[in-house]
Amino acid sequence: MKGGCVTFLNVLYVKFEDMKEDIKYQVKRLARHLGCSFSNEEESEGVVENIIKLCGFKNLKNLEVNQSGKTWIIDNKHFFRKGEVGDWMNHLTPQMAEQVDQITEQKLHSHGLIF
Repeated sequence: MKGGCVTFLNVLYVKFEDMKEDIKYQVKRLARHLGCSFSNEEESEGVVENIIKLCGFKNLKNLEVNQSGKTWIIDNKHFFRKGEVGDWMNHLTPQMAEQVDQITEQKLHSHGLIF
């Protein structure tokens, strides 16, 4: 609270599965949420597709900073696996997955998210 004003967060939740299902729709949705929707001209010129390519998993994974950089003590390359829905099953035990689900439900349930 600053100067008697209250600021509320305007949060857009996007699930990884939703991005994989229809990336173009989700990018346009994000742009609208940020107040900078694409014009018809931008869409016809392929701006959305260019953004998708630049921000795509393969492009980001192959950036030098993500191949050799570090975030605190963790190599950035460890933040990128396959970029596939369900790949978590290859890395978490059923008990770990259950614990993540419980924490996620506990922390985000009040925001109206259903998992």
